[in-house]
Amino acid sequence: MAILNIIKEGDPLLRKHSRAVEEITPRITTLLDDMVETMRKANGCGLAAVQVGVLRRVVVIEVEEGTVYEMINPEIVFRAGVQEEQEGCLSVPEKWGITRRPARVTVRFTNREGTLCELRGEGLLARAICHEVDHLDGKLFTDVVIRYED
Repeated sequence: MAILNIIKEGDPLLRKHSRAVEEITPRITTLLDDMVETMRKANGCGLAAVQVGVLRRVVVIEVEEGTVYEMINPEIVFRAGVQEEQEGCLSVPEKWGITRRPARVTVRFTNREGTLCELRGEGLLARAICHEVDHLDGKLFTDVVIRYED
């Protein structure tokens, strides 16, 4: 496994739309492993492949230590409620803001074994799912922030 370079705000790659993964290859599973290691090293709770320079629809999330969600081609299929909470981003260091996100979401994705899965999340997990899926569509949390914090 390897620690990957996290690209920062201002890099035009972060504004591009990521392509779907058509086949789960050893390269994709290595990317997942490296992304988890990179996310943990950076003390993050989520990371999208585009943040490490790979324009593929792949994200990893760990909001509860030891529970890692690896999502290939994630698609949010249900949103409910509203939460306004603090968010930050590994690609936008030292900037924090309050965002308005759904309180609950359901995301459909493929796992590394090729199995279609659904995950329901609320609170921080719902926020992380929305945040990482936004990255795949070229959006940053700064696009949806309602106010910044010090």
